[in-house]
Amino acid sequence: MARLQHFGWFLSRGFGPHGWGREYLEWDYDWTDPRLYQQSARTLEQAGLDLVIIEDALSLGNPSTLDLRIRGAYGGPKHDPTALAPYLLDATERLGVAPTVNVLSWPPYLAARHFQTQQHLSKGRAGINVVTDVGSSRHFGVEPLGHDAAYDRADEWLRGLRELWGSWKPGALVADAASGVYADASKLDAVQHRGEYFDFDGPLNAIPSIDGDPVIVSPGGSPRGLGFAGAHSDVQLALAPLDVNLVADYRAKVHEAVAAAGRRPEDITVLFVLKPILVDSAEEADRLVAASAHPDDATLLRIAAEQSSDLETDLTGQDLDEPLDPAIFADHVSRGSIKGLLGKRESFADATLRELLTSKAKLGRLSDRSGVVGTAEELADFIEAFGEVGNDGFIFSGDLHPVTVHRMLDRLVPILRRRGILRREFGGRSLRSHLRDF
Repeated sequence: MARLQHFGWFLSRGFGPHGWGREYLEWDYDWTDPRLYQQSARTLEQAGLDLVIIEDALSLGNPSTLDLRIRGAYGGPKHDPTALAPYLLDATERLGVAPTVNVLSWPPYLAARHFQTQQHLSKGRAGINVVTDVGSSRHFGVEPLGHDAAYDRADEWLRGLRELWGSWKPGALVADAASGVYADASKLDAVQHRGEYFDFDGPLNAIPSIDGDPVIVSPGGSPRGLGFAGAHSDVQLALAPLDVNLVADYRAKVHEAVAAAGRRPEDITVLFVLKPILVDSAEEADRLVAASAHPDDATLLRIAAEQSSDLETDLTGQDLDEPLDPAIFADHVSRGSIKGLLGKRESFADATLRELLTSKAKLGRLSDRSGVVGTAEELADFIEAFGEVGNDGFIFSGDLHPVTVHRMLDRLVPILRRRGILRREFGGRSLRSHLRDF
């Protein structure tokens, strides 16, 4: 039996040149103009999506690979998503907005004040997608940390935010015009934080929101990443496997981490990031999949350029018919990105670069779970099947551009609503309440 699931949108290029390298660039939208994103956000809200998450990376990456990062706008430029978020919130009434925040760039006191203020202004629809990227450390004059240590720093950062958000104890805000007392200083916590990574004092000068703290979003499927999510996150993001059993297993791991932190499974919403390729018919899907099985060298080099940007490592000059030497990847390169290039293989010795890139080019069908190409009906079947094993929902990934949004949702939304999978109404006004509606 179909059940309601949660849906969101992942603005996968961040606040960058949307439309670049795509045929819809000719629509002549200006990617620096907030009206482009506001128009799309209103469509997402009308469709019943809960939130939009704005990807970000602070750095253009390794100086030696700058050309790879910016020539095709794969890795930059990117503007600050926290500056875009208020425009999206102003254009909508129910949609939650969670910009990506690197803990290096926001001292705890400033972050606590800014996002609590945004929580007030948006009536509870503010979120923070917390990331632990260390490749940008040099921009802040600090030494990069290892994977787990970066999570330790993020853990302390977020606990610091919660200390500050909680520095106004119950009864501190009086607001009694008759007595002339606005606040009771005796009920404020001074907060003197002296930690391994941060030192700061409180109390915060921003008052608590009646809608609670901003919603915390986090990615990361490593043991340390899951532990972080279990302790802190309201929404946990994961890449969508095509096997319902793997989804159930992953959700069980998240819930184990939540329980280990003394929280309940219902305290977290696990959303799988999915980027389907929707077509009009099964025949068209079959043709697209068949055509992708034997990519030419030009296609492989285009994919190599995309992967080079993500990996901050130039793959375009490597021999296509030789295995990659893993030593080419510097220590700061994302483990997840390296694993993504490998796919199901255990090591780079198992395949040539041509085979790795061909795997990236090759498409599969949603109908048999070999890939993400299919019709809106087939995608709805896929989503419904995942709901049967208790899946909380999906985050669709793509540009926050009217063409992309409508291409994904125009046919899908009516089907999901007819099946009882996609909401028509919101129970409360805040993002947190929307996540707890079902």
